[in-house]
Amino acid sequence: MTDPTTRARTEFRGFRAGDGPPLVAAWCRSAPADPVTADRFRSLVLLDANFDPAGLRVAVEDGRVVGAAYAVRRLTPMTGTDLEPSQGWLPFFFVDPDARGRGVGRELLTGALDWLHGHGRTRVDFAPYTPNYVLPGLDAETYPEAAGLLESLGFRTLYEAAAMDRCLTGYAFPEEIERRAAELTALGYRFGTPADDDLVELLALAAHHFTPDWARAIRECLVAGAPLDRIVVVRDPSGRLVGWAMHGAYESVTERFGPFGVLEEMRGTGLGKVLLHLVLERMRARGAGSAWFLWTGERSPAGHLYRQAGFTTTRVFRVLRREAAR
Repeated sequence: MTDPTTRARTEFRGFRAGDGPPLVAAWCRSAPADPVTADRFRSLVLLDANFDPAGLRVAVEDGRVVGAAYAVRRLTPMTGTDLEPSQGWLPFFFVDPDARGRGVGRELLTGALDWLHGHGRTRVDFAPYTPNYVLPGLDAETYPEAAGLLESLGFRTLYEAAAMDRCLTGYAFPEEIERRAAELTALGYRFGTPADDDLVELLALAAHHFTPDWARAIRECLVAGAPLDRIVVVRDPSGRLVGWAMHGAYESVTERFGPFGVLEEMRGTGLGKVLLHLVLERMRARGAGSAWFLWTGERSPAGHLYRQAGFTTTRVFRVLRREAAR
């Protein structure tokens, strides 16, 4: 239970004008492994079409922000008309180290969950909210206290997501991949940078065969001015676009790889390996010292492909869910 004296001098409320800078500073003190800048906070939270100030619960002590928990639900659909009326998300929460051990985190999370429940959200996920997730889930190794708190509130692990990276210093296109690319080209497959007119088919491929969020990421980065040569597409001998790989789609970060997809019926042909290395080659040519991404199944076919290409796991995130009756 929260200590009564703590509750008396700690104010728990929704976000207000003026909270941004001290909230960002408190975030960086609280989660030094995952700091945020003012412009990222603005883009990921304040400018999100689904942002509601009442859902960003803030803890204040003596005029100082000491914690926050962000609850969000859809006000605009991700695709079509689906507002996912039973679904809510907790993209992040934190408590200043000086304010821990006094129930502040529990109070913040309880307030956020109550707010979501009041809007009919009976299923809450931590933390894979699209389009603006900060991290895929909880890094329990880095934040064991947060893991215990979420578990005590009824959150259970759905699955784990692995973040991976690889050094690109000295990278050279592997000879065996070069041979496979030549074999596929001889069979009629065509690899290359998409033209403007190819983007319609690329966006449809990403949205319909993978996830609408990937189509959104591709669209938004290109509208923002990303060059087309960040993308490599492949067409099969019939001319159908069957896969792509890219980098720099998220927040214009050159070293961030993805999204990346190959039609399921084309997997096992080597197309994915060739696409992956063609993009790594371009990343190195742009001066990238490494390639990284936040989310794959460590034991999935994609995870195996990345390990073959020299990627190693850097962090593991737990995607958590809490279900509650109305």
